[in-house]
Amino acid sequence: MSKLEKFLRGRLAAAIAAVIIGFAISAVVLAAAGYSPVQAFAQLFRGVFGKPKYMANVFIKATPILLTGVSVAFAFKTGLFNIGAEGQYIVGTVLASIVGIKLHLPMPLQVPIVLAAGILGGAALGAFVGWLKAKFGIHEVITSIMCNWIAFYLCNYVVMSDTFHKPNSNSALPVSSSSYTMILGNWKKSAEGKAFLKGIPWLREIMLKTDLNYGFIIAVLVAIAISIVLTRTKLGYELRAVGFNRDAARFSGISVERNIVLSMLIAGAISGLAGALTITGISPHTITLLAAMESYGFNGMSVAFIAASSPLGCIPSSLLFASLIYGGMSVKAPTEIINIMIGIIVFFTALPGIMPVLANRLAKQRREREAAAAGKEA
Repeated sequence: MSKLEKFLRGRLAAAIAAVIIGFAISAVVLAAAGYSPVQAFAQLFRGVFGKPKYMANVFIKATPILLTGVSVAFAFKTGLFNIGAEGQYIVGTVLASIVGIKLHLPMPLQVPIVLAAGILGGAALGAFVGWLKAKFGIHEVITSIMCNWIAFYLCNYVVMSDTFHKPNSNSALPVSSSSYTMILGNWKKSAEGKAFLKGIPWLREIMLKTDLNYGFIIAVLVAIAISIVLTRTKLGYELRAVGFNRDAARFSGISVERNIVLSMLIAGAISGLAGALTITGISPHTITLLAAMESYGFNGMSVAFIAASSPLGCIPSSLLFASLIYGGMSVKAPTEIINIMIGIIVFFTALPGIMPVLANRLAKQRREREAAAAGKEA
């Protein structure tokens, strides 16, 4: 097998091909709609790489998508479909907001407690879905969808409650400033901070014009940790064994029901962390009245598909997804074009058989050439 054939059989080739096809078909759609594909794509790339603050905003945008993507990917690896990442994310924002509003502790204590509240909220919702699956055999897709709406209306209830509602607004009170996870925190806006940043224009632009925070770093560490758990630990082996074949896992002495609940608990905890980091890291540091789902969980599903359910693969795919969403706002064309592009990329990535077919064709052509060469020598 040649190196090219081996590469074409890999997931990386499928992902690259999906991106190329996505851009190619988007170019056709743009041209058909009367827009210049070259100009549109140039605007897209300028919207991502044109200024330091643009790139910083891509990382900010990618943080919750990466975490919900890892959540969905983890569940996939254990044989479950966590379509409830959206609801777990929302519950994470709600509980992080409640705790962040009520507590006013020093930052070293406040931040871990607020993040833990979001994690526990998402974990509880995920574990509930897992328990319904393990105890009564109710499919997690059904219960997850219902829990998404429960989380949705829970958020709106808390926002409009007398205890947490911010007067004359559609949002809850913001969390205390000691809950913030922004890089350089409030110092960057002080006289000393501004004086320091004045000598470094690119850093000043990032720090004063964006909410760059520690979220993406934490998300990357979570993706690495989950990858290690799945591939290098006994727990990961048992969870994957249950996902591959529950009957065989049960026969070998693995508790299938316990691992189903545990898998959804961990997946929910990751999505809950995404919600908590949104509250602590991004202004206005509060939850708002929802008119529709925020789609972080659903975007995470797309990220997991593009990454072939690899927690580490979710890192570059989340950056790609965030770049398309954020950079797409700069394109002077209907936003539907970007949505078409994203949809096409996800669609072709979800068809892993395309590239192996090409690899098989190349292999067949190589064998025919070798056979023809052998015939001539004879």
